Amino acid sequence: MEKNSVIIYILLAVITINIIRLLPMTLISGRFKNVFVRSFLYYVPYVTLAVMTFPAMTEITTSPIIGVIALFTGIIAAWFGMGLFPVAVLCCVIVYIAEYISAI
Repeated sequence: MEKNSVIIYILLAVITINIIRLLPMTLISGRFKNVFVRSFLYYVPYVTLAVMTFPAMTEITTSPIIGVIALFTGIIAAWFGMGLFPVAVLCCVIVYIAEYISAI
């Protein structure tokens, strides 16, 4: 591959990413008044995080059941008011203990 083509590819990627990020900021001014749009935009980060996290919980562990146990543990801990970091630590500890027990 030529050096010039790599530079062109990088420039095209930079332009594409900046267009995607800058167009909404330039075209949309002010706050959204529609309740549906506001609630949709509020939950987008949570949905994105869930879509990336949930498959990894069952695929990375040696057994999908261990991931499901950690998932339910995290849901219960969050239900009782634990924050994001303590829930993540608790789930990691649960996976570590379950992996250790399953290896014995």
